[in-house]
Amino acid sequence: MAERVWRVRKNHSWMDARIQETANPASQCTVELTCFCDGEPIYARRWPTRDLALTDADARLKELLCVGWTTHW
Repeated sequence: MAERVWRVRKNHSWMDARIQETANPASQCTVELTCFCDGEPIYARRWPTRDLALTDADARLKELLCVGWTTHW
């Protein structure tokens, strides 16, 4: 199950960032960060650790806040 890290809103749109731990064929755990706009995935990247995925999510949140999006849970 994916865990929502943040949600932002602007006008009538919303964006979410969610992380989910997965196992790859080499039995290594990875963490996938996926960003959604109005429920549609627009960005996804796998990271080797949760900390790296959260750092990426935080950077994307800061960019959105700078251009007028506001946090909303």
